[in-house]
Amino acid sequence: MSFQAIPRERGFFDLLERAADGVVAAARELRALVEDFQRADEYRGRIQELEHQGDELTHQVMALLDTTFVVPVDRHDIHQLASSLDDVLDAIEAVADLLVLYRIGEPIPQFRQQADVLSAAAKAVSRVVHGLRSMRTMERSWVDIIRLERDGDHVYRRAVAALYSGDYKAMDVLKWKDILKNMEQAIDRCQDIANTVESIALKYA
Repeated sequence: MSFQAIPRERGFFDLLERAADGVVAAARELRALVEDFQRADEYRGRIQELEHQGDELTHQVMALLDTTFVVPVDRHDIHQLASSLDDVLDAIEAVADLLVLYRIGEPIPQFRQQADVLSAAAKAVSRVVHGLRSMRTMERSWVDIIRLERDGDHVYRRAVAALYSGDYKAMDVLKWKDILKNMEQAIDRCQDIANTVESIALKYA
């Protein structure tokens, strides 16, 4: 059995798990906003608070990287995970903000579908991040995320096609393209997280 003079720092897992849980909470708030546009500003406020908390957690991860000699997994992977989790929150916050700023009164059908995909992807992200401590039960979840990202691409393409169908006013097309793109980015960053976790699992299997 190998001997470790310096114990590995486990605080990284705590911070990353809290960040992943924040992503789930923000996706849930956004999904609720989709069903209750009359209270959009309320939901936006809660999402903004979650995004601020995510920024703080990212800062703590980076500070811990700077002061920890032995880390539980590759430094680059920890940095990548923290950054990607923060990117998902940033994109969700941007969507909520745009929905309020653009005074959207009713979602288009494809946006509801995107919100469903994002919510499912966020839950899978949380599962894979929580699985890092033991390096177990992650494969099914990262496969789910990759599948959901493909579903998200499919929905996004159908949404853009619908916007150009002639059924929407030109200004509404511009607004929705902006919103849908940010949703697509949030889902894409979930796949980045899946790819990073898969890389970690392969290195430490």
